[in-house]
Amino acid sequence: MSISPHSGLQRFLNRLLMRSPLSPEEQRAVLRLEGKPANIPARHDIVSPGETVIHACLVARGVAARFDQMRDGQRQIASFHLPGDMCDLHSVVAPTAAWGIAALNATTVLFIPHRELRELAQAYPGIAFAFWRESTVDGSILAKWVGNLGRQDARARIAHILCEFGLRSELAGLGTRSLFTLGLTQEQLADAAGLTAVHVNRTLQSLRASGLVATRGHAVEVPDWQRLADVAEFDPSYLLLGPAGSGAKVAARLGPGEAAEARAPDRPSAAEHA
Repeated sequence: MSISPHSGLQRFLNRLLMRSPLSPEEQRAVLRLEGKPANIPARHDIVSPGETVIHACLVARGVAARFDQMRDGQRQIASFHLPGDMCDLHSVVAPTAAWGIAALNATTVLFIPHRELRELAQAYPGIAFAFWRESTVDGSILAKWVGNLGRQDARARIAHILCEFGLRSELAGLGTRSLFTLGLTQEQLADAAGLTAVHVNRTLQSLRASGLVATRGHAVEVPDWQRLADVAEFDPSYLLLGPAGSGAKVAARLGPGEAAEARAPDRPSAAEHA
């Protein structure tokens, strides 16, 4: 599938606008960024640990993940990146990666040169603050994941991952929190939850048996969002939603499907499930 650079940049702009007010001129400046598209096969690295890069990676299609890698080759996924996410915006000021970025399924990324991002931030202070907020969101998600993996049991860990993935899919226009495409294998879900694939399989069976989730082909259905959120102890405030962070509770207030109306329109379809 061919994804135009403009489509990827529009998704990125839509994400910025969820948290930062930008003038029409600033919005046009973001859309003028020049990105080099690249199609990355499933389970291939985009950035390797220790690599020094001269560009940031914007996901236009598919699902990418930031990961840490152990000496024996095992990986711990530390965050997911959906279409519209710039995985490593902070690489503009810290270009040598202490972690990696991998495509979890067939993924299209736009490589945006650091030089262009620096020039944009220098020319438009409002955009610089928007970039700052986006990097703060990445740090907030990482902190929440540490708590989820360190203090939750397997059932709550998986439930929390599903809640986050569903809500973020809804905000990006890729589905709703109650019906979305996950796009992950059980092995990848295990790498995100700090569990074995066998344990993930049993946990998903438990969630299905309790009526908390249902799977239909490539889709995940959540019949009762609030029940799943209660199991996960899911509070979306760590996603820092709303202009300048003032609407951190917006997703909690909105019902299923309504959060998508808070974003800008014209979003393409969901990522392919692996």
